[in-house]
Amino acid sequence: MSAVSNAGVKDGSKSNFWKKSSNVPGRTHMNQNTRKDDKTKARSNDSFVAFANSTSDAWDDGDDDLIGMANVQMSLRDVQSTAKAVLDHHSKQQVEAGSANDKAGFVPSGLSSPGLGPSSPGLGPGVGVRLNSAGYKPVKTTNIRLGQIPVPDRESTKLERMKAVLSGNTDLNELRKLCWSGIPRCMRATTWKILAGYVPASEDRRNPTLERKRREYFNFIDQYYDTRLQENYQDTFRQISIDIPRMNPLIPLFQQKVVQEIFERILYIWAYRHQASGYVQGINDLVTPFFVIFLSEFIKNDVEVENCDLKQLPEETLRIIEADSFWCTSKLLDGIQDNYTFAQPGIQQKVNDLKELMKRIDAPLHAHLEKHHVEFLQFSFRWMNNLLMREIPLRCIIRLWDTYLSEQDGFAIFHLYVCAAFLARFSKDLLREKDFQGLMMMLQNLPTHHWGNEEIGEVLAEAYKLKYMFADAPNHLKSKT
Repeated sequence: MSAVSNAGVKDGSKSNFWKKSSNVPGRTHMNQNTRKDDKTKARSNDSFVAFANSTSDAWDDGDDDLIGMANVQMSLRDVQSTAKAVLDHHSKQQVEAGSANDKAGFVPSGLSSPGLGPSSPGLGPGVGVRLNSAGYKPVKTTNIRLGQIPVPDRESTKLERMKAVLSGNTDLNELRKLCWSGIPRCMRATTWKILAGYVPASEDRRNPTLERKRREYFNFIDQYYDTRLQENYQDTFRQISIDIPRMNPLIPLFQQKVVQEIFERILYIWAYRHQASGYVQGINDLVTPFFVIFLSEFIKNDVEVENCDLKQLPEETLRIIEADSFWCTSKLLDGIQDNYTFAQPGIQQKVNDLKELMKRIDAPLHAHLEKHHVEFLQFSFRWMNNLLMREIPLRCIIRLWDTYLSEQDGFAIFHLYVCAAFLARFSKDLLREKDFQGLMMMLQNLPTHHWGNEEIGEVLAEAYKLKYMFADAPNHLKSKT
């Protein structure tokens, strides 16, 4: 079930929930047993409370949404009419898309790899496509063929400028300006390491730093990884091992055992070294873009990174990818640490800020959501917790992170304006929904499956305008908690 379900408060209150409850959804602590919150009694006049009480996992992105809704205490007529409308609409989409594809002479092939060619249109609503749909079949892994990928002409000029900036003692301000509009694929791994603060700007110091930090990470593995079996830490590791198989279920790469073991080590070592927060569900998603980009550094041809068989890579290469992913994820989390400490105050504040910002930039949508009792916490908690990882395709996340890493405090501050631009983009569609259930289904399954760089570029441009208008205005967010 989606994050928005459990992120909403089980007792119907909003921010007071965080003060009253000793537990936070999705959190595990290193030195105490995980306790499940008691289910509160649903009020008949609050459909969201009933909806929220039927779920047990805030970040399970929806393999069992319809099953969970079967237990919701709503009128049978409402349930049947809503389900029929959704199924009829989806069937109509499939028929129309199938007819168009037959005429065009092609069949959509599903997900494409980031930066490795155009994506097929795809069917269904965004990342909400369900694994249990009748036609879904797992994609087979692809053999790795090492070779050099040609650079498109349009990137050649930027590539030459970036090479010049990265040589010698890099000017970080100049590098950020170049990277804000996107980074050429062949330069992305090196550039992300620099922009994340993992390696120094000086070219001479980069390789020694990488070697030292990689040794340091595997020393952590030798020292601390066995503690996962101890009683105090079992709950943390158990939650990690539950979350990882659910991560990106439509991408074959992340269903490989070797990849899941890498993620278990990365997340456990991070949680062990950050016991003030511990592991929180959703952090596992934030490793994914780094892992894919650092993997693509070693696969330089047309092989789809999302689809390759990692057993063909040397062990030393996998160790390099693992260590680099750990350190860059750690740097990212250092900048948004208050999102994951007790009660997640950073997320609470960002959700409230988003609500106030939408009131300023799209008053009709804000009023529409309020009229139908849709709280921003119910859908945007996941946007803040997972940095939109569950809302848009991975290839688009990678392009988005080019800009986040190029912005000062991109993940902490600019992300708010991206979320506002993202929500406003679907304003007309949301205004057509006339009840709570329709709005929630739309917000949890926004139609982004077909998105590419063009759509992300438009969202980023709008977010930049919002930041320019509001970020330096001290009173643009009136309600502070």
